[in-house]
Amino acid sequence: MIRTNHHGQSDMQQHQGTIMPHFVIASLLMLAIAATIAHADEHAPFKITTKRDNDLVVVKAEKAQVVFSIHSPFGISHAVIERTDRRWPDAIILHLHLKGLEKFTMSNDKVKLEASVSSQEGKVRLWKDGKEETPLDTKSPYWIEIQPIARDGKPTKIIPPKDGYFRLQLPKAFIAENPKSITLYWIDFYRN
Repeated sequence: MIRTNHHGQSDMQQHQGTIMPHFVIASLLMLAIAATIAHADEHAPFKITTKRDNDLVVVKAEKAQVVFSIHSPFGISHAVIERTDRRWPDAIILHLHLKGLEKFTMSNDKVKLEASVSSQEGKVRLWKDGKEETPLDTKSPYWIEIQPIARDGKPTKIIPPKDGYFRLQLPKAFIAENPKSITLYWIDFYRN
């Protein structure tokens, strides 16, 4: 038996009348959330592509600085970091969570910098544009300070830094011409 009210609406019509506004509100809310997520993705300041699926790059952006924490379980890989903003931040810092740093390369469309950290003495070698026989020194505008950091966040002389990382700050000369992207290659240890 279907009952009607004094407006001539059945129980079912009344029930649909209360469900319909809730359904419309829920649908609009879901669309607003989806639009917000899509909008946030469109305005991310960096687009990052890694070689391996299990490579992870965590981005921590602060006022005029960004830190890219790179985790690479296999230890040999690469990543491309592309800026989507007009300019790079003033300071770009890398935290390479690797067991060693036999070879590290960073390049943009004009400059290629390469580095190696000896696993025996922790000695850093750095060269530019493939010229390994002409190493850079601390006076070069392309010099990179490579610092092993221990698990507690303090500098260490132990190589490899157990549960730590290698900290590098990109030289200002490397991003002076505001390249669209930076490509990073790393090898923790050469495998035989």
